Amino acid sequence: MSSSVSPLAPKSVPDMPTIAGIRLATAEAGIRYKNRTDVLLAVMDKGTAVAGVFTKSKCPSAPVEWCRAKLKGGKARALVVNSGNANAFTGKTGRSSTALTAKIAAKAVGCSEGEIFLASTGVIGEPLDATKFDGVLGRLAETTEPGDYLAAAKAIMTTDTFPKVATATVKLGKAKVTINGMAKGAGMIAPDMATMLCFIFTDAPIAPAALQALLKAGVEDTFNAVTIDGDTSTSDTLLAFATGAAAEHGAPKISRASDPRLKAFVKAFNQVLANLSEQVARDGEGARKLVEITVEGAKTKASARKIAMSIANSPLVKTAIAGEDANWGRVVMAVGKAGEPADRDKLSISFNGIRVAKSGARDPSYDEAQVSEAMKAPEIAIKVSLGLGKGRDRVLTCDLTKEYIAINGDYRS
Repeated sequence: MSSSVSPLAPKSVPDMPTIAGIRLATAEAGIRYKNRTDVLLAVMDKGTAVAGVFTKSKCPSAPVEWCRAKLKGGKARALVVNSGNANAFTGKTGRSSTALTAKIAAKAVGCSEGEIFLASTGVIGEPLDATKFDGVLGRLAETTEPGDYLAAAKAIMTTDTFPKVATATVKLGKAKVTINGMAKGAGMIAPDMATMLCFIFTDAPIAPAALQALLKAGVEDTFNAVTIDGDTSTSDTLLAFATGAAAEHGAPKISRASDPRLKAFVKAFNQVLANLSEQVARDGEGARKLVEITVEGAKTKASARKIAMSIANSPLVKTAIAGEDANWGRVVMAVGKAGEPADRDKLSISFNGIRVAKSGARDPSYDEAQVSEAMKAPEIAIKVSLGLGKGRDRVLTCDLTKEYIAINGDYRS
């Protein structure tokens, strides 16, 4: 956790309403950090539906494997999250730690171990001493309350400089339902189905299969369209929990993601995901610029995504932005290396609305002073027009500064 907050942090934090059926508590377990909370317990009412998407890394953490296996049951009673240790690349010891944590949590909450979901974030390769949860989770289970989401978000931070929360309220049938979310992530971010950690809670009565479909679709243009450094974490976990408590107030029970009554809910749900994923980009390790990259005129949306990610993950592009240099040559390089259809002589590029390249060459009206001034802004929009089709996509990233190296040069030690 950094002592200085990112200059790109949101100017205000939303008031997070309580959600019926969700109770939270945090504590200091002493896993890695001193004098700060590092464990979160969320307790859900019986019958809460759960859905999840996870990293596609071939070296997933033990908690990811645990959650994947338990997700088949479709129900959740508790979530345990720790920061400071990712419990990844820890072999049999890691699997034993997840099993012990779940056993301790199940006893504390009074449910089966199959209803316990786990997530860990922090250093990779160091054994996690799950005995530190013994006693702590029992005390937390007795003190959970309907919800300080900001405190919960702080407990799961690692190199984050600010807690990330978002909320939305929408009508579902005759009832008002709430969607709350929290996330953490600042480095090792190139999500592939999720971010490092993100948790969504709602009182909407949505069946597990429908919730799973909503979540899988929702991440595509939110968390999967964000990159900090091109590195996909071993621990990427995004879980959604639906208590169904709003059914008592007239919300219809939803069994299909295609149910037309979900239209407003889906929009709000995706807005929460988009808000949280943008906060991750704003908190990129060492970041001083939020960068939006739009690629249009591609053959397909998928092609536009690959080209946009090629630009977003280029260290040369990202360092140029850090240096406030509108170096379109580096953007051309990133387009060309993406392996997608592109025609050099049709390519146009703009920075913050100022076109710097047109039809494969420098724009005739290019003004160095004008562009240099535009590059001083904290938010930079790069637009690439390929002129080949109707495919369009947008991704978010940040610049690459010396601070990123400083943070990661001694992260483990």
